[in-house]
Amino acid sequence: MFTSDCLNVNDKGHLTIGGVDTLDLAARHGTPVLVMDEAQVRENCRAYTSSIAQYYGGHGMALYASKAFSCKEICRIAKEEGLGLDVVSGGELYTALAADFPPQRIYFHGNNKSPAELAMALEAGVGYIVVDNMQEIELLEDVAAKRGATPQVLLRIKPGVEAHTHEFIRTGQIDSKFGFALETGEAMAAAHAVAQTQHLSLVGIHCHIGSQIFDVAPFELAAEVLLGFVAKVKDELGIEMSQLNLGGGIGIKYLPDDNAPSYTVYFEHVARMIETQCAALGLQKPYLLLEPGRSIPGPAGITLYTVGNVKEIPDVRTYVAVDGGMGDNPRYMMYGAKYTLLNAGKAGEDATETYTVAGRYCESGDLLAEHTKIQPLQPGDVLAVLSTGAYNYSMALNYNRVPKPPVVMVRDGDSRVIVRGESLEDMARLDV
Repeated sequence: MFTSDCLNVNDKGHLTIGGVDTLDLAARHGTPVLVMDEAQVRENCRAYTSSIAQYYGGHGMALYASKAFSCKEICRIAKEEGLGLDVVSGGELYTALAADFPPQRIYFHGNNKSPAELAMALEAGVGYIVVDNMQEIELLEDVAAKRGATPQVLLRIKPGVEAHTHEFIRTGQIDSKFGFALETGEAMAAAHAVAQTQHLSLVGIHCHIGSQIFDVAPFELAAEVLLGFVAKVKDELGIEMSQLNLGGGIGIKYLPDDNAPSYTVYFEHVARMIETQCAALGLQKPYLLLEPGRSIPGPAGITLYTVGNVKEIPDVRTYVAVDGGMGDNPRYMMYGAKYTLLNAGKAGEDATETYTVAGRYCESGDLLAEHTKIQPLQPGDVLAVLSTGAYNYSMALNYNRVPKPPVVMVRDGDSRVIVRGESLEDMARLDV
């Protein structure tokens, strides 16, 4: 029935998260509200660190991909749990630094970093820059030369591995805006270009083959392909890159029947592949990096809404309108993302009614689900959408000048605000 261990039903029949009644949360914090269970977030972090310790001798690190959900508190948790951080913009970097995240454990990604962002990263002492294209090699060399810096660089590689996921979020194939292609020789040309610079140190390679992937095999194949490239670079340039970053992409349960692999099974297979391939190629075992994003906050978060009107169109569908929608969760509108939805006050009952859940925004496509079975709903009920901890708040927008909702963390039976909700005054704060 549920998509996460932090969810349950209490003796009132109400949905709980981290042992806290969701109806009480809605009454205390208002709706819409994104609620996250801190214990589940930390447990998900530890699943990666313990797997690296168990199957790879601790010779690696998980980097939290902050694009999934970035705020100071999540950066603090990642720091406390021993993770590194993947940032893709000056804003994500600023947030991490404001949370006192160690800059040497930060990896700066992005396909079009600005000179100002690169300068900001170097001045902050960011540990690693993941270079995406030939122009960026020249730009970073120039920025580094002006500052007397020698940044450690990873090349983002397109390994040509096609993960079985939605086409809009596949990034490992040759037709992608990200990275250097292997099959065209572009990746090797990039390695040569970095080797010829005066201020860049080539230490590793990175790939990201997609997201919401349930199959371990694409990750194994990506590791095999990348290690083959490491061997070629060693042969041609005499440089043995010491870091292998396999990116993120492991899937989570959005629906109860989703068959997401466990982190330990995933990592055991990948670690075995790397060690076997390194032995065959005569390579040192690289320092292994993973970039879990969605799988850390995603299952730990739910969004609570209040039902407004219920509009039945006979022989067509029944619309249920809520007080949020595409402004706090554009994923359904973007690519038809599916979720589990519950009447939070009747979570222990059977889902017997079929609804289309509509948001409050002035777009016909502003929906959260279509033709979905939910417990009976009426105006004033609290609707819960599960597994919304990742790529919801981080994609939130202010269309129709609707304020973004707060983010609340639950722990030890209590709740606290970790991101304040916006006010109406905030909507006009930057207007001149």
